[in-house]
Amino acid sequence: MIIYSREEVMALTPLWKGERFPDGRPKVADRYLDALYNMSLEELWKPIFMQGYTNQFLAINSVNPEFTEKGEVNRKLVGRAVTAAYAPARPDYLDVTVAEAKKLGWTGTSNQWVIDNLVDRDVAVIDMYDKIYEGTFVGGNLATAIKTKTGNGGAVIWGGIRDLEQVRSIPDIQVYYRGVDPTPIRDFVMTGMNCPVRLGAGREATICLPGDIVYGCSGGVLFIPAHLVADVVDDGAKTQAKDLFGFEMISINRFTTAEIDVHVWPKEMLDMLVDFIKNDPRGEPYRNLDWSREYELAENSSDGQSAL
Repeated sequence: MIIYSREEVMALTPLWKGERFPDGRPKVADRYLDALYNMSLEELWKPIFMQGYTNQFLAINSVNPEFTEKGEVNRKLVGRAVTAAYAPARPDYLDVTVAEAKKLGWTGTSNQWVIDNLVDRDVAVIDMYDKIYEGTFVGGNLATAIKTKTGNGGAVIWGGIRDLEQVRSIPDIQVYYRGVDPTPIRDFVMTGMNCPVRLGAGREATICLPGDIVYGCSGGVLFIPAHLVADVVDDGAKTQAKDLFGFEMISINRFTTAEIDVHVWPKEMLDMLVDFIKNDPRGEPYRNLDWSREYELAENSSDGQSAL
């Protein structure tokens, strides 16, 4: 079993320059996590994708819907990733992992080890190698423990869960999973904790590192690299402001959708956007945004690029 040390986790995440947990995971500030609740998947995905992080989204089932029947936000999941990977059991290796866990004072089974080490606003991100039958990583008891440990109540499991009705009844919890089965978990062994994990298969596979920010919505889960979160939040806010302005301009026939839907806006349009934000009451939340990068792009581009 490989439990990544603080130094190894830091080596995995060298682009993060801020505060860290004792285990080495990046500790993205709570204010950024709070901001993500008010942002959409597309607003957050685009700036990551544009920087080459093209394998960060996983389509997967959720225990609870993101929205209520009235369209109100219900249970998004936002938190810091604690990762773990598993494989089919092998007697000699299983003995090694149990001995190592005993040295650390850990008891129970290796799915419990992860949950016992969660802290406030963590999300357990689990590569259960797509095992559903006898691969039920959590049920009612362990889901309750996740909620108690993390506050936000979160897990992403590339494998199975059980006790679905019980899990759904836990207040404020959100769990993403591959499938449901009544069998208890068995015949499995941990291969790593706070390590890189792969969830999904083929072209839809994604990767998560310890300390990534997990953003779960109705479509699935986005894993945001910790060092990009601040920029992603600011870029997402800019997308919100541009959408607000763009919808207004389309509705009054000032610009066409073709003119709005470009990656680089011309200076004239940016001037109008900034004026809109300054003078329209709807622009108030966006008045602290810096648009100098967008003006620089406009100056260096004779015509806009097609938007994603």
